[in-house]
Amino acid sequence: MPDAVATQVLVDSERNAVLKFTNISDGTGEAAVVKVDVSALFGAPTRVRIDKIIFATAGMGVDILWDATTDVLAWHLPADMTDDIDFCDFGGLQNNAGAGVTGDIMFTTVGHGAGDRYSIILHLKKS
Repeated sequence: MPDAVATQVLVDSERNAVLKFTNISDGTGEAAVVKVDVSALFGAPTRVRIDKIIFATAGMGVDILWDATTDVLAWHLPADMTDDIDFCDFGGLQNNAGAGVTGDIMFTTVGHGAGDRYSIILHLKKS
């Protein structure tokens, strides 16, 4: 049985998107799974920046990746932590992926085991 995952769109307006992601792992984890398909957002932007991350992890960490030919780490969420990280003071986390950049955001779980979980809310600004 695969990990039990869910995605919920909380806001999808002309300039902003807020999405919530949850995972309860069966031990197999996720590897570079597209969580934000920018072309599916309202207005079909080509990229987004991450303005804020609210998260809770239990037992596993999560790498947030910019999708490209060679994926680029946007941010690492450590295991067994809860935090609210605001990047707005300096204009957010910009997508700095190079060749083959899609604008999408992916997740990879790190150190996952059966029963481990995460809840993540991303506040995004479209461009």
